[in-house]
Amino acid sequence: MKTLELLLLICGLPAVSSAQDALGSLRPPVSVEASDHPWDGGEAVDLRIELSPDDGDGSDASPVLYYMVKRSSEYRGLYAEINPVTVDARDRRRGWIRTVIGECDRGEPYYFRVWAVGAGESRSDFVETTEPVRPVREWFAGRRLWAGVITLIICGSVIGFIELARRGRKLKVRVIAGLEAVEEAVGRATEMGRSCLFVPGIADMNDMQSIAGLTILSRVAQQAAEYGVPMEVPTSKALVMTAAQETVESAFLAAGRPDEFNRDAIYYVTDEQFGFVAYLSGLMVREEPAACFYLGSFFAESLILAETGNSIGAIQIAGTAQPAQLPFFVAACDYTLIGEEFFAASAYLSGDPEQLGSLKGQDVGKIIVAALIVIGCALATISEMTGSEAVRAIATFLTDTVLRSGS
Repeated sequence: MKTLELLLLICGLPAVSSAQDALGSLRPPVSVEASDHPWDGGEAVDLRIELSPDDGDGSDASPVLYYMVKRSSEYRGLYAEINPVTVDARDRRRGWIRTVIGECDRGEPYYFRVWAVGAGESRSDFVETTEPVRPVREWFAGRRLWAGVITLIICGSVIGFIELARRGRKLKVRVIAGLEAVEEAVGRATEMGRSCLFVPGIADMNDMQSIAGLTILSRVAQQAAEYGVPMEVPTSKALVMTAAQETVESAFLAAGRPDEFNRDAIYYVTDEQFGFVAYLSGLMVREEPAACFYLGSFFAESLILAETGNSIGAIQIAGTAQPAQLPFFVAACDYTLIGEEFFAASAYLSGDPEQLGSLKGQDVGKIIVAALIVIGCALATISEMTGSEAVRAIATFLTDTVLRSGS
């Protein structure tokens, strides 16, 4: 006779048929199997739990609320609880569930125990694995497969468009009004006999916006050199000043007027944000430049500069990737480069095959991601309206596997 039954008889209590009955009315899971998670770096284990007989009615109305999982590095050693495993109606219909246990150490042995847990934290007896499973590093990370596929498509598109551009194929890039207006702005300064002011933002050279701004500076400086218009470039960073001097000198050389280059017109003011903008405001009021260019990284000073330039009647062209500052430029400037228009300026102005090919290749990537998002939203909507498990599975695959594969 079992020890538990003997104790109950001695105490005058009715005998129970099993230890599970003493723990509660829930029956334990039928089995649990552990295996190495495929296509990973050795940090996860797959756990396949065959559900408790009390949890196999195929509906959500089940006495089993979830399955408690514990893990140990030694058989029958110290087991630590990990995240509970919940079950939905589809899992109950098929009678088993597979879950991924993460945060494992590569090559270490792991043992698992699983309990069925019901209302009031009542638990069944546990089932356990008796053989260790050891996570192994694979050659390829499966969760990044779709990111790799999309990357290959984008890279292939970039190479293809570059080759087309090299062969003389004209790649269509939509007209960017702010860049087309550079000649108009410099021409206006020529007619009025006044200067141009170019501000390459307040960030240092480690900011991509500063580099993009200097790319446009090259075009503006070349146009100013050809028209014979004086240009002033105050900066708030010493490295930006040095890069701007080299950029403008190269532009004057390309225009065939290297002798007219004035290095002193490109200078450093101060690193202090509002000290810099105070200087610029005073400069604009005193000198009244005919054309003002604000192209780079800007913060609160964007509105001050744009309003000051507007008050003196200058034609203003601005561009930044700071979303919070764009409304101020749009409201007070004649032309504004918004977001990626600013970064596309280099390819747009130069017509270089490599840059144009890269620009068009990136557009292919945006189309792919946008299409996947639209399809995923449509499938999620259809699955909610129709209740189709197949459509829901496809939508889940797109959102959880394809779109998140790069994370």
